[in-house]
Amino acid sequence: MKRIIAVLLCVCCIIASMGGCSQQREETGLGNGWEPIGTMELKYAEEFSVDYYEDGYKLITLADDSRFLVVPEGKELPKGISSDIVPLYQPIENIYLAATSAMCLFDALDRLDALKLSGTREDGWYIENAVKAMQNGDLLYAGKYSEPDYEMILDHSCKLAVESTMIGHASEVKEKLESLGIAVLVDQSSHEPHPLGRTEWIKLYGALLNEEEKAEELFLKQVSYLEEVSETERTEKTVAFFHISSSGFVVARKTGDYVSKMIELAGGKYIFDNLGDPETSTSTVTIEMETFFATAKDADYIIYNSTIGGEIGTMEEFLALSDVLKNFKAVQTGNVWCTNKNMFQETMELGQMIKNFHIILTSDDPSLTELEYLHKLQ
Repeated sequence: MKRIIAVLLCVCCIIASMGGCSQQREETGLGNGWEPIGTMELKYAEEFSVDYYEDGYKLITLADDSRFLVVPEGKELPKGISSDIVPLYQPIENIYLAATSAMCLFDALDRLDALKLSGTREDGWYIENAVKAMQNGDLLYAGKYSEPDYEMILDHSCKLAVESTMIGHASEVKEKLESLGIAVLVDQSSHEPHPLGRTEWIKLYGALLNEEEKAEELFLKQVSYLEEVSETERTEKTVAFFHISSSGFVVARKTGDYVSKMIELAGGKYIFDNLGDPETSTSTVTIEMETFFATAKDADYIIYNSTIGGEIGTMEEFLALSDVLKNFKAVQTGNVWCTNKNMFQETMELGQMIKNFHIILTSDDPSLTELEYLHKLQ
């Protein structure tokens, strides 16, 4: 009798396993028997995929398991697709963009016309065309991600909100938008393990707007910057990247963050070997100046993050932040650089940023003081 029960349990497990596989196959397709005719090739990005189907249909799958079916203009939603798939009907327009990192991607594609509403005010943008669009009234402020103006969003026939992962802290907003018939696509580029994985998200937006060829061309240009740097020998020069908060604490990028990875890819060495918890999503660590000084005082280069608290223009302004700074090796050797305001809104240019880092680590030209995303403090 025990043997019979054991056999029956085994059979049940096999059936359950087969059922699970069937469900898994359905979850990776449309669920109606359609087979993809191709898949978008991705070099670095791991947080999304795009599958192509006959007649121009595209299935976008994100790492959070959300799925969107891009329905070509004039086409109908296919019958029998899985209930979790959210349809996006082309032309996709009047988008509410709350994910600031995606603005430069739409801008690079020359498709700001697909946007109508912004989660950032005009004075919060450092992308020239975004500022102009808001000044011209082509792009309107509709409230930040956590407090959107629902009435305004509905009045402008918005059918898609592009959010950052910060929406996870305001889940009720996501639920409200979806209840109003507005699809919510959460840009997860910040979770990409490779810096250029973030840039490769331009291919996702290219798929939404039928701009795949242009997206590929723009992405490969950034890859070429990285390949150019990769062909040179590593300098192993150490770099400290940080800013000082209004309360006097140092806020440094944690080890393994995409900025510290860009420094490594540029041929340098981030000054901290093991700063921060790799399991958390936070990108920075706040530490006391004395603790920071003990590790970073001998760094060959300082890159000060002035995107927070105001851009620093001179060495005098930098040293005024803390009396301790004058004792850093990089200050004494004149190797202090500062980020420009646009750095963290230019996800599209991460390959060029890596090259910028490489240039300051390898150049011995004393007249070099300005780069696209960095300037030297004198």
